[in-house]
Amino acid sequence: MPSITQPNNLGDLLKYEAPNLYSREQDTVAATQNLPLGTVVGRETATAKLKALDPAATDGTEAAVGVLGNDIDATLADRPDALLIARHAIVARGAVLWPSDITAPQQATATTQLAALGILVRDSA
Repeated sequence: MPSITQPNNLGDLLKYEAPNLYSREQDTVAATQNLPLGTVVGRETATAKLKALDPAATDGTEAAVGVLGNDIDATLADRPDALLIARHAIVARGAVLWPSDITAPQQATATTQLAALGILVRDSA
């Protein structure tokens, strides 16, 4: 019997959030980005738009500012409907998506940056 694989959903990622949607923000993902739920993002300084975290960058996207709570395909244009987990939340380590070339020290730095925002990355069942 073939196996069926389902993509993660918000419940797989977000294990705790503050009441009254305090943990969430609606934000804009910059064009040319196609980012799945759980992607750690940074904010480009020049445009104030979200992009995938890039620890080697110098444009602001080297600092983690949150985790995406929905899939966003902005390949053709900016998408202003991104759900950003921006503060006071717990996210599941297994559902968080890091850049493929991130090193362990860079990931530790980004995890610390998220923790400073109150976003804790935790192992979960």
